[in-house]
Amino acid sequence: MISQWQLRAAFAARLSDMYGREVPAYTTLVDVSREVNEDVLRDRGADAERLGSIGRVTAERHGAVRVGTPQEMQQVARVFGALGMHPVGFYDLREAAASAVPVVSTAFRPVDGEELARNPFRVFTSMLTPADPRFFDAGLRSRLETFLAGRELFPPELLALADRAEAAKELPDEDAERFLELAVGAFELSPEPVDKTWYETLEKVSAVAADIGGVRSTHINHLTPRVLDIDALYRRMTERGIEMIDTIQGPPAWKGPDVLLRQTSFRALAEPRAMRTPAGSVISGALRVRFGEVEARGIALTREGRARYDRLLGLVDEEAARRADADRSEIARALWAEHFPDTERALAAEGLGYFTYRVPADRPRTGGRPPAALAGLLDQGWIEAEPIVYEDFLPRSAAGIFQSNLSDEGSRDNDQAGAAYDSDWLSGAIGREVLDPFALYERQQQHSLVRVARELGLDGTPG
Repeated sequence: MISQWQLRAAFAARLSDMYGREVPAYTTLVDVSREVNEDVLRDRGADAERLGSIGRVTAERHGAVRVGTPQEMQQVARVFGALGMHPVGFYDLREAAASAVPVVSTAFRPVDGEELARNPFRVFTSMLTPADPRFFDAGLRSRLETFLAGRELFPPELLALADRAEAAKELPDEDAERFLELAVGAFELSPEPVDKTWYETLEKVSAVAADIGGVRSTHINHLTPRVLDIDALYRRMTERGIEMIDTIQGPPAWKGPDVLLRQTSFRALAEPRAMRTPAGSVISGALRVRFGEVEARGIALTREGRARYDRLLGLVDEEAARRADADRSEIARALWAEHFPDTERALAAEGLGYFTYRVPADRPRTGGRPPAALAGLLDQGWIEAEPIVYEDFLPRSAAGIFQSNLSDEGSRDNDQAGAAYDSDWLSGAIGREVLDPFALYERQQQHSLVRVARELGLDGTPG
């Protein structure tokens, strides 16, 4: 029998092989990521693995796929459910981007710490929002919804196997092989000719809308390796002649601890696609929609820490607008140094970052009463803090990556009121609770504090 985590690991590996054949520059990205990680490990030693073992970091990927309807989102949730992956977080990219990006998203991933350690594969999954009149008028919405209703992204056999795997948490070898074959095949780039006129109609609204609703299939949009030094990777990719987007999205590179998520990508490449003309002939064309993203992950922030991060982004925007000739990254570094803790200890003590806590195995068992406060326990060496890795995404960063790979901004009518989508709506649409990432991190931290309190004989959990 093949367990869920083994299915997940095999699916991630096969998807990576397939995507490497489709987009050779992705293989270059993976190779450079591996080189950078090896160099960082050699230079920093054990400290390089503070946010995950080198084995986990090297194997780690996040994929990105796009679907058009709640039914398609519900079906893709069944496929990822077979792999032990749950919807976590709600991301509204419509509001996070200046360009037209008419999608809402969630990420499917493992949520249990042991499952994440075995294989942390995650898929950022976006869904088109045809009901939003800022992007689609009534006529185009009707045409788009009719088109989407007439396609099948996931064959019934795949969905049936997925349901079995999710219910039993495993599959027999032969069924597992068939499931993997069908699941990877569902995300391959289709050779079917694209209706040129229909695609171009949607492209006037948004290249993202055309990529989702202008074709009769879906495909892996990007597959993202994890790197320990994203600035070094950016330089090395550029030196190899790969055109990168202008910036690294997320927090700046600075002297303090890595937090949340930093992302960048090489620019979307023109890929040959067959196009069907209004006259019915098939001609050779090219579409520029897929790109190569890479990420560096840091410490998960609490709600308070995230609010401070968001405020800092706003301050960076204000200062960059006021000083148009200044380097934005320098502005960000200066503001971070002024407003953000520059040590893990301070992040923990101020309640801005998530950690797991433990009593050191080699701590002398001397007399004395441990303090009740978390800061005191850390200062006096009663407990040690291990950072919890941020497993999720940042809507502004995701939108920034999307936007940096668009050839134009598309169109949106801001005089219209946007259609309402939120986490509760998405939960109802897919029939699964979209989990709150903060609650997941909080639970992990709280469990460790309960253990610490028990071992130290405290009356309550440290705070």
